[in-house]
Amino acid sequence: MIIYRAAVEIFLNKRSLPNLQVLYRSKQCKFKLFLHNYAKGFYYFIYMKVAGFTIIRNAETYDYPVVEAIMSVLPICDAFYVGLGNSNDATRKWITSIQSNKIIICDSVWDDSLRKGGQVLAVETNKVFQNIPQHFDWCFYLQSDECVHEQDLPIIKQHMQEHLNNPKIEGLLFKYLHFYGSYQYIGTGRMWYDHEIRIIRNNKNIHSYKDAQGFRWNTQKKLQVASIPARIFHYGWVKAPDIQQRKQSYFNRLWHDDTWIRQHLNAEAVYSYPLNGPLKVFKGTHPEVYAQRIKKQNWEFEYRPESIQWSFKNKLLHWIESSFGIRLWNYQNYKRV
Repeated sequence: MIIYRAAVEIFLNKRSLPNLQVLYRSKQCKFKLFLHNYAKGFYYFIYMKVAGFTIIRNAETYDYPVVEAIMSVLPICDAFYVGLGNSNDATRKWITSIQSNKIIICDSVWDDSLRKGGQVLAVETNKVFQNIPQHFDWCFYLQSDECVHEQDLPIIKQHMQEHLNNPKIEGLLFKYLHFYGSYQYIGTGRMWYDHEIRIIRNNKNIHSYKDAQGFRWNTQKKLQVASIPARIFHYGWVKAPDIQQRKQSYFNRLWHDDTWIRQHLNAEAVYSYPLNGPLKVFKGTHPEVYAQRIKKQNWEFEYRPESIQWSFKNKLLHWIESSFGIRLWNYQNYKRV
């Protein structure tokens, strides 16, 4: 009866987990350790709620793998909120094709006048985040060209559970794999960020920072995060050259005005995939949800290390990182705990 009573009281939110220590230390309870572990597991099962969220606009036009992104984390999310921007293609149809009652669409009209530093991406991300109800504990953010490997889902869930009641942990930090040109190569240069926050507390005093790459408190204070052994697969630079060129023509407008676009953006019909840093062959496996996309790759990408265009400074820093595992002067929009 004591176990039953404790479980019910947790369910009704009348007893916190720390107070269970008083219960299982009492003479009434014969199975002290068992009770604590049972109640703790019951608490996580009943109470830990996770909401996924992303933003997307014109996914079909620019071939954004948003469906694969959502599907990759849906098994560990209780709901998934999609900020659906005003689109001129079949983006809504793509989202509604996902066979799950967890999907919640939040319609939005993007402010096309915001053309500095990718600010509009953070604005739209914050809109969706604000729509997530307070009863969710964690919020799992994925950009529409990111994906999580199914092998990492149990690890991610485990760390969310472990840190649920630790107020010092305000977010979870993931390792990044940036694919470039094809599904066979990943970028290893300093131009690629190696870690970023993708799970945050459901605290509305947190906001998407700058171009929505990461998060900060509204006071601009960095989040305290725990680094976890899970990966984000970033596929934004893997598209057919003509589609990549189309995407770059549009995407740069979120950062720059028309004058900059005319001066810096090539008028080529296809993207040439210039090399600004070294690549290496990816020897692991891709997420299962990407199997069909990988089979459909219909372009060739040839990696030529001799064509890399980088400064002596970046070459030296890369050598130090490759030789000693130290990335000097690395920008980190977070504070590891």
